[in-house]
Amino acid sequence: MKTTMVKEKDVQRKWYIVDADGQTLGRLAVRIARVLRGKHKRAFTPHVDMGDFVIVTNASRVRLSGNKEQQKIYQRYSGHRGGLKEMPASVLRARHPERMILLAVKRMLAKNRMRRAHMKRLKVYAGTTHPHVAQSPAALP
Repeated sequence: MKTTMVKEKDVQRKWYIVDADGQTLGRLAVRIARVLRGKHKRAFTPHVDMGDFVIVTNASRVRLSGNKEQQKIYQRYSGHRGGLKEMPASVLRARHPERMILLAVKRMLAKNRMRRAHMKRLKVYAGTTHPHVAQSPAALP
């Protein structure tokens, strides 16, 4: 048996596309985070950034289960006293529909230095069109 340790220069990056129409937000985010990190590859190496690019279309039509559309609250903090901002999922979907997927995937990735590099490879669009046709993306595994 031989353990393969992939080096950064040997990583082959692919482009994948996924349609978020009718898919549950959390389950979709798990699949995306797995591909961004590179865990779907056979020679996965934890300390090497070997993830692929992921394009998400129809982010505005992603599904939330239960009553989360009204009850789920997204919070952010400005850093000042009294600077806590809260927004329900329905308002966030109306204003920034792609941000729901971005936040879900970001919070599923490891909280370390590689998270920023992983997030740069995630492209989320509210509609059906995207400018990455030249990369000829394949369907998400």
